[in-house]
Amino acid sequence: MLLRAIRAEFAKLLTTRIWWILAAVLFGYIGMLSGGLAALFAGIQSGAIDPSAAGTGTGTQGTPPLGSLPPLVYSFASSVGYVFPVLLGALATTGEFRHQTLTPTFLANPRRAQVLGAKVITLFLAGAAFGAIALLASVGIGALVINAFGVDTLLGDSATWSLIGRTVIAMALWAAVGVGLGVLVPSQVASIVIVLAFTQFVEPLLRFASMFTEATAGIATFLPGAASDALVGASIFTMAGPVGGATSTLDWWQGGLVLLAYAAAATVGGYFVSWRRDVT
Repeated sequence: MLLRAIRAEFAKLLTTRIWWILAAVLFGYIGMLSGGLAALFAGIQSGAIDPSAAGTGTGTQGTPPLGSLPPLVYSFASSVGYVFPVLLGALATTGEFRHQTLTPTFLANPRRAQVLGAKVITLFLAGAAFGAIALLASVGIGALVINAFGVDTLLGDSATWSLIGRTVIAMALWAAVGVGLGVLVPSQVASIVIVLAFTQFVEPLLRFASMFTEATAGIATFLPGAASDALVGASIFTMAGPVGGATSTLDWWQGGLVLLAYAAAATVGGYFVSWRRDVT
């Protein structure tokens, strides 16, 4: 029964245009950022670009160390691209309420918890696919650019492939978070506004402000974006803090558990808030 429910959820998802539109924008966006930043930093470190002409000051101060550049570039897939699987999960869920497709779904399968579980599993797998697409952009384009400047891409390093694997898991968990948000806030417009406002404005500001003291840095590690970065193991935020400022981070497995807890809390809360209600 669960497998049939999962197949039904995949059919719903793949018969809409939103998944491939988001995937195409994700690839282009991450590819542009990864290629551009890789060219800038690799060019400075290799001496091909004059730092003063690039507007980065003098010398290589302010650029990532040579060995940390590839992971930083590759991590753009999750540290910047995570908003796309969140949107996919939220839209896939809120669309059910908006277009009232939940009515025939619940008539075909009255086990609402099973339907929700199937949706979470489906979007988790879709999020993993989005992670692979984002990595094609960040690793594929980023590594080509880094190699063009004679900088080691670290693709022969097992730590790099561990980062890539954890990125896929992070993106899958973000899609599950999106499902939970969509169930908790069934309004499609409201969900989109919350996702964009929190991911693009609220959390980045909170994380940047928290870097100045130990107390706030400890709290900020449990924000969803910070937990995701801890899971992956690299992020552009590692360069955003003040020199000598307070830093605090979770282990990769702790970050994964925190992100999983966000997804579970939103999904369970949404189940009791809206999923069990009469949808006719």
